Amino acid sequence: MPRLKLDLPEPLLFRTTLEIRVTDLNYGNHLANHALLGLLHEARLRWLKSCGFASELAVAGCGLIQNDAALIFLRECHIGEVLEIELRRGECTRTSFDLYYLVTTGQDRQHVAQAKTLMSCFDYQSRRIKAIPAELKQALENTQASAA
Repeated sequence: MPRLKLDLPEPLLFRTTLEIRVTDLNYGNHLANHALLGLLHEARLRWLKSCGFASELAVAGCGLIQNDAALIFLRECHIGEVLEIELRRGECTRTSFDLYYLVTTGQDRQHVAQAKTLMSCFDYQSRRIKAIPAELKQALENTQASAA
C-alpha cells in the first residue's frame, strides 16, 4: 500500500524547538503519534503567540478549530531528543487554512516527521465557522523565519 505523501510548501511562518519528554513515549519507547500531535499543537500556539494572539480561542475575535490532521513518521525519536518544528503556510480559503509542519532533530537536521493540519476560524459561542480575520490573514502572509 502506498504511503501518504505531503508536499511541503516553501513559505516558512515560524520555527521553534521542543524536547521529547517521558510522557511523549509509547509502549515502544519512542515518540507516540498522539504526542506528536500535541507537540505540533504547542508549536502552533507558540506561533500564534509570536503573532500577538493570546490563544487558539482568542485570534482577533474568533477561535480556531482543527478539522483534520495528517502525520507521516520518518524515523523514531526518543526521550531527551530536541526537535525543531517548522510551520509552513499552505492553501488559504475564506474560512480556513492549511498548516504544514516539518520536524527535524540533530545537527544534521534528520527528518523525523511531516504533518498537515486544516484549521478553520470558529465562533465557539454561536458554534459557527467564521471568515479569517484580517489580523490572522496578515500573520499568515508574514513568512519571516522567527524562532522561539
